[in-house]
Amino acid sequence: MKWLYLIADFSCGEKTIEAVIEAGIDYIQLREKEISSLEYLKRARRLRELTAGTKTKLIINDRLDIALLSDADGVHLGQSDIPVKEARTCLGPGKIIGATAKTVEQARRAVDEGADYLGSGAWFPTETKKDAVPISQEVYKAIIKEAPIPNVAVGGINAENGRIPLLCGAHGLASSAGILKAQDPVGEVRKMRRLLEEFVTV
Repeated sequence: MKWLYLIADFSCGEKTIEAVIEAGIDYIQLREKEISSLEYLKRARRLRELTAGTKTKLIINDRLDIALLSDADGVHLGQSDIPVKEARTCLGPGKIIGATAKTVEQARRAVDEGADYLGSGAWFPTETKKDAVPISQEVYKAIIKEAPIPNVAVGGINAENGRIPLLCGAHGLASSAGILKAQDPVGEVRKMRRLLEEFVTV
């Protein structure tokens, strides 16, 4: 099954987050910027409550400490964050570790250190990371070929353009503004879910 992966913060409102979880999100990554560690932990714990009893797995962006203290399902680490192998030592084998990989070398290292999945992009211009460097289809395909773990395409993705990374072999689609800033976030989730179902592997 292909993954629908939402990258969110609480600026969109708790009701919106709750609605899209109910609509069918496989993963939700909490990515908060410019707030205190205390507030980050409060929001992570609240999101843990919202995902409890659902199929949605909670991932914390960057912050291994917040992931541990909120009992999240895992953490997503960028190239400037704690190394995957160190995070695995802290989290143990039962938690999920995702890693950003924009090159074949980064992908290979993440796999060797024990990452469970990769996030690769940016595929398209994105509001949430205006300085994100685009990834070419050639590089993306090379990463997928090199790294035998799921790869989630990220960066400006929505229901209209998500077919392109899926045709390149993406295991899932990560979206932020494409869902949360849509006029109908729940409707956008449903459209993306229908798109993913076209690419379900047997």
